[in-house]
Amino acid sequence: MQSPGQPSRRRLLAAGSLAGASLALAACTDGTPAPRPTPSKPDPDAAIRRSAADATTALIAAYDAAIAAHPKLAGRLGPLRAHLVQHRAALGTATPPTTPAPAVPTPTGQAATLTALAAAERRTAATRTAALPGASPELARLLASIAASGAVHALHLTN
Repeated sequence: MQSPGQPSRRRLLAAGSLAGASLALAACTDGTPAPRPTPSKPDPDAAIRRSAADATTALIAAYDAAIAAHPKLAGRLGPLRAHLVQHRAALGTATPPTTPAPAVPTPTGQAATLTALAAAERRTAATRTAALPGASPELARLLASIAASGAVHALHLTN
């Protein structure tokens, strides 16, 4: 039994726990300020991503120009253009391109327009393939996939 005026065992244990926790927290610092976090390193893939996104933006502009010049091709070109928009999103570049898309001259005939788009797809795919050695494994896989898609686009445009 407990004598009147003496603290209970529970109160004594609770007070001891609080005192111990207070000492432990006070001992965590030595009075010097915490070191500032080091600035994050720049993304080594940023330039490659940006270049690929700019090339994709240029291709989208070429498709837009072709559709504007030849509205009958919209059904054929629209899905390919939609793939390009997805590729640009996959590259993770929500900001505007660093270089504006050049004005795209569109050939007068539909066949010539399709041939020009196929050539642009092949050039862009080759550029992406050439960038693979300098990219991280994750970005290299993405670029390879997008380059393969561009090669398929080129085939689709010429058949």
